[in-house]
Amino acid sequence: MQGYSLIIPVLNEAKNLSNLVKEISKSLKNFKYEIIIVDDDSYDDSKKILYGIKKLKKNFHFYIRKNSKKDLSQSVIYGISKSKFNNVIIMDGDLQHDPKYLPKLIEKFETKKLNLIIAVRNFKKREGLSFARFLTSKLLIFLINIFFGKKTSDPMSGFFLIEKGIFNNCKTRLYGKGFKILFDIITSCKIKKVLDYPIKFRTRINNKSKMNYRVLYHLIILLLLKIKFIF
Repeated sequence: MQGYSLIIPVLNEAKNLSNLVKEISKSLKNFKYEIIIVDDDSYDDSKKILYGIKKLKKNFHFYIRKNSKKDLSQSVIYGISKSKFNNVIIMDGDLQHDPKYLPKLIEKFETKKLNLIIAVRNFKKREGLSFARFLTSKLLIFLINIFFGKKTSDPMSGFFLIEKGIFNNCKTRLYGKGFKILFDIITSCKIKKVLDYPIKFRTRINNKSKMNYRVLYHLIILLLLKIKFIF
């Protein structure tokens, strides 16, 4: 049986952590896996909760990125470096990515012998997204598809499963900053077998979205850098 390392970057998700781990554990009870939380030095009660979970779960690990700029991509890269399995699953820690989809993603990944499977959102409907975030996402996806070709219907998804070897082979070519690491990966790595898997995006219940001007800044820089390399 293949093993899977779940890499979950978080910041101030104290209200969601316990439920997230419980839902993952329920969904993956028949699989070999580990959960790795990379916390960007949260200022809520996350650390206390993480230590509590660690006492109860042997396959649970967490790391605190102190004295570092808060950055999702850097957290993901760090988490992957600490993973022990050859397949890594990246997902958010805010419960908008429903763990119930994990078994199906793994099943498709194994049976179709994929290099990458992406849990994609339905952009025909505004499920779980604010109006501004919905429009921004659609515009950015439109631009990405124009310049790079349509490799996936959701190049900014934060929920995907990839072979670690493929990631390691191209990680030196990554921009490696910002909050949309999948776009960075698919434009930096040679990936042959990719599949989209539609999911329903949950509405955020606790805390606010981290989409802000800094996130958009890194997205624009990343987009411009990638465009520069193709001309």
